[in-house]
Amino acid sequence: MPLSHFKAKLKQGNLSPKFGTIKKISSTNIEAQGLRVSIGDIVKLVSLDGKKEELGMVTEIDQYSFFISPFGFIEGFKSGDKVFISEQGMMIPVGEELLGRVVDPFIRPKDGKSPISGSACAPIMKPPLDAMKRGLIDEPFRVGVKTIDGLLTCGKGQKVGIFAGSGVGKSTLMGMIVRGSEAPIKVVALIGERGREVPEFIQKNLGGDLSNTVIVVATSDDSPLMRKYGAFSAMSIAEYFKNQGRDVLFMMDSVTRFAMAQREIGLALGEPPTSKGYPPSVLTLLPQLMERAGKEEGKGSITAFFTVLVEGDDLSDPIADQSRSILDGHIVLSRELTDYGIYPPISIQNSASRVMSDVIDKEHKLAAIKFKRLNSILKENEVLLRIGAYQKGNDKELDMAIAKKELMEQYLQQTPEEVFDFTESIEKLKQIIK
Repeated sequence: MPLSHFKAKLKQGNLSPKFGTIKKISSTNIEAQGLRVSIGDIVKLVSLDGKKEELGMVTEIDQYSFFISPFGFIEGFKSGDKVFISEQGMMIPVGEELLGRVVDPFIRPKDGKSPISGSACAPIMKPPLDAMKRGLIDEPFRVGVKTIDGLLTCGKGQKVGIFAGSGVGKSTLMGMIVRGSEAPIKVVALIGERGREVPEFIQKNLGGDLSNTVIVVATSDDSPLMRKYGAFSAMSIAEYFKNQGRDVLFMMDSVTRFAMAQREIGLALGEPPTSKGYPPSVLTLLPQLMERAGKEEGKGSITAFFTVLVEGDDLSDPIADQSRSILDGHIVLSRELTDYGIYPPISIQNSASRVMSDVIDKEHKLAAIKFKRLNSILKENEVLLRIGAYQKGNDKELDMAIAKKELMEQYLQQTPEEVFDFTESIEKLKQIIK
């Protein structure tokens, strides 16, 4: 091998990289000194024997030292271990190689397959789309679920929240949307969920089919930083495909676990707790993530569905309330409807799509309004009907609602395996209310 080859190799690497040392370790933070760093820098922690390595992020700096929040477990590190600045930083590999794969927030394989190099690199953290560069949402986004396509129609580039308590069916509805959507690229972020839910979601809800799908996983046993940046990493992947002019479906489960991760980070850094213990940084972080979805002029679109876990089915929860104010629509899942055996249990009275009027025709709009009205009339008079206190002929609208009750309930029901064409969903809706 020629000597010039070795010279070239030597020029590429830094033979004496600068490093700092660990000064103090607590359960959530590491204090170090000896490096000139800035907030947000990614550092590598290396034990003196070289057997243990872990990544961390600089989250606080004072005059003589800096503080690191680790991405993984810090058991085994000691005072005096080395700290290096990571050359890669907050960059991840992106490209077509990601399709069909299950990865962690740093694009390390979780599916046991080969490592991913990627044809390009993208920063995990980016500013949201500029307001004046956003395209108008004027095309419907088909998801294959009758209730959503017919009564809560979404548009390409819309941001929608799925609000529900525990065990009501968020993951099942997510799987139905991923399977039924016509989007050519699908990015799913599973943030802070139980480890067993990952293979269950792939096999049961997606039927094991990961074609054109990327799944980014940061489970509940991962560190708060991994859970936080897992969401941003998945969004960066979606942005890569959007910039190629493709329409992307982005699914995230769940915003609540993402907010809880930032709560842990913020409280460890000494932020004051506010409502339900959430520090102010949580409410700042939500729009930084959600506003990155949307439609960009001259490029593709990211249509995003974010699930929000509402504790005790309380929609006034601070995370649910803040999310609803940022998003372009909300789908509320009702525990009451599950008691009646209606799945997916979408409460159309409490749900709304803010762009629906912009993406559907007048006939469809009138049909949806009439369906919702008849359904509301049935709910209002439910007690009277059950005890037999209502006499037919007293209210023409209620008579019509009673006559169409069975057809309306059938329209709201759909098995997880079924996928309905958008046109078919609209025609069924028009037939019911005519």
